[in-house]
Amino acid sequence: MKSFASLLALASLAASTPLSFYENNQFPIGGSQQIEAEELLSSYPGVSLDLNERRLVQLEGQAPAWVSELDKINMKAAGLRFFDVTDFPGSNYQEVPTLRTKTSYHTPNATDLVKPVLNKLSTDGPKENLEKFTSFRTRYYRSDTGRESQLWLLSKISEITKDYAPKSLQDVISISEFKHSWGQNSIIARINGTSSTDDSVVILSAHQDSTNMWPFLPAPGADDDGSGSVTILESYRALIASNFRPVRPVEFHWYSAEEGGLLGSQAVAAAYADRSANVYAMSQFDMTAWVKAGTREEVGIITDYTDNSLTEFNKKLVDLYLDIPYVETKCGYACSDHASWGKAGYPSTFTIESSFENSNKHIHSTQDRIDISEEFSFDHMLEFSKLGVAFAIELGGWSKKD
Repeated sequence: MKSFASLLALASLAASTPLSFYENNQFPIGGSQQIEAEELLSSYPGVSLDLNERRLVQLEGQAPAWVSELDKINMKAAGLRFFDVTDFPGSNYQEVPTLRTKTSYHTPNATDLVKPVLNKLSTDGPKENLEKFTSFRTRYYRSDTGRESQLWLLSKISEITKDYAPKSLQDVISISEFKHSWGQNSIIARINGTSSTDDSVVILSAHQDSTNMWPFLPAPGADDDGSGSVTILESYRALIASNFRPVRPVEFHWYSAEEGGLLGSQAVAAAYADRSANVYAMSQFDMTAWVKAGTREEVGIITDYTDNSLTEFNKKLVDLYLDIPYVETKCGYACSDHASWGKAGYPSTFTIESSFENSNKHIHSTQDRIDISEEFSFDHMLEFSKLGVAFAIELGGWSKKD
């Protein structure tokens, strides 16, 4: 296994391309000399980024080590995945912990409840919402527009709740910001459960932030992860429009700062662990729109660093409720926000737009746009909204008392 120092050297090796290459190129892979980066950064006063700031990062199989923010950028450019554990220095991120509770999941059987809600799903809302979400120059978590995009998303969730949820359901829905020091907050929409004895929560999530390989450059983030963000928002809309009253509480999370090392989801998962919250199941939706030309349309089911039992359940949901098949695939250590929940000892699963090797190669660039190619598909996204609905109903249950 490579040492941390050798991995960091590999990251620095990827930093030999002039910054001018990144402004409009669709395949940015690295950085340049620090002085050039600092000069360009000074042109973007709306981004609060100190390239010399020290951060504690965790790579797979390595002890946490201190690096600069510039090192983090270069590491990401080199394809290294990591947790930024600066705010969690005492955490043991060396080994995957034992689950807090060993959970088994039933065979999906609520078709009479799920299928009517699937009929309420549409591509109209996701198209409109993603057009707006990608209009912000960047959703980078340390930028002014990153905060503005989060506030827009918060207002859109509130608007959808007011427009689609019956008044009796609105009374048991809460929408809140989980505050972070960097300004762009995570968002949690919770539908309270009807059970007085089971408070185990079901979570559907996506990350709202975007980044260019150089974070101060434009980053529309249509697929990564604008697609996942509006996908679960459409699931939420269809559920509340159907007066969904779960037995277990069901929450929808939109995390900040995934691109910075899973910062937002780590903070949320740590807060839940600190209060010994009972998380029944967590499902991450990160990149749901891309169908590579010449490939079969499918759902990528991530099989590494996920909970085996919940992942098998997710496969059954795809078989029962979706019009396309699944494919098993892997994405590696700390590749999305499900990893934060797994590290906290909670069962988590992750679905992506395809096998990992066939996923969108335009991410982290100016070319991660809706209009870049016919390979970007809102119909494909709709299949993932179906999965979100099925996940919420099958695991959250549905009380028909009201």
